Amino acid sequence: MKIGILGGGLMGNALAQHLLNQQCELSIYNRSIEKIADLNTHGARVCSAASEAVEQSEIVVLLLSDADAIATVLDSVAPGAFMDKLFIQMGTIAPQQSQHIEHQLNSAGAEYLECPVLGSLPEARSGKLILMAAGMEDNYQRALPLLKMIGETPRYIGRTGQAAAVKLALNQLIAGLTATFSLSLALIEENGIDVDQFMQILRESALYAPTFDKKLDRMRNRNFSDPNFPTKHLAKDTRLFLEVGEQLRLDTSALEGINRLLDKTIAMGLDNTDYSALYAAISPDRK
Repeated sequence: MKIGILGGGLMGNALAQHLLNQQCELSIYNRSIEKIADLNTHGARVCSAASEAVEQSEIVVLLLSDADAIATVLDSVAPGAFMDKLFIQMGTIAPQQSQHIEHQLNSAGAEYLECPVLGSLPEARSGKLILMAAGMEDNYQRALPLLKMIGETPRYIGRTGQAAAVKLALNQLIAGLTATFSLSLALIEENGIDVDQFMQILRESALYAPTFDKKLDRMRNRNFSDPNFPTKHLAKDTRLFLEVGEQLRLDTSALEGINRLLDKTIAMGLDNTDYSALYAAISPDRK
């Protein structure tokens, strides 16, 4: 299977490593080529232009930061390279943005499937991402052998835009759970309460979410380095949800507050750190 990846950031790089381990013939492009240069030693074709990666592939995975980045990269591809290729968009974008990209690719002779992923770098490297696909069912069936390499149980959601909406809904939960847990943890620590005892009570309750333990040590130690998902990306996804929510006339007041906290976190210089750095904005270090 000849696979192309456009976007060699954290997730693109991890997914590329996994697909190479699955013996896929892989071509990869990233605007900053130094981020993917080492993949050449593992058998990938490291491309200096997006057109080259597309031309060498049957299926092209889009793992770019946002819809503007996707547009920029696709605009750089030679028109004739699109014909009969299947593009799978795996980033987090708005439903209308996904529909626009589908129209653009269809007009160029390519097929399109949106398939945002839930999970982090360990899941990408082990083929255990959660996949949510939407678009033409024929395209889903064509993509399914690849999707099953990436996630054990891909789910077909429906028409283009619906999987993008599911992903926004899930990432809004990431923001909400992280912010509310940070606030609770800050209250416990400021009152000198045993955090271990608090966590035992929380784990026994219906209020518990596994992400609390996943981020607990980072927050307590204020160690937000080596992110799997950086603060700036969560902030981008939160803004996207707010835009979509406004279009649907949803009351997004609660998320607007979290968005301000994310802006504060970024202003503290923590944009490229793990999103658990929200804790630093909620509970500044007084040492």
